[in-house]
Amino acid sequence: MYTMPTCSYCRSVKEFLQGAGIAYQEFNLEHDKAGQDFMRQRRYTGLPVTVINGEEIVGYNMPKIKAALGIN
Repeated sequence: MYTMPTCSYCRSVKEFLQGAGIAYQEFNLEHDKAGQDFMRQRRYTGLPVTVINGEEIVGYNMPKIKAALGIN
């Protein structure tokens, strides 16, 4: 998951994943040059970007995140 410390939507998605017991890797764009490059190459401007099984979900889109995880 690509995040920024000041992003409330990023915190919400992280809290959801933690509460569901789902492990994730976080790329803090404040410090992660490779993460910044990822965002720039794809021209993403919204956060978080959550990658699940290769699917890139931009923004706080819980229906898509849950569907990608197989959660109803």
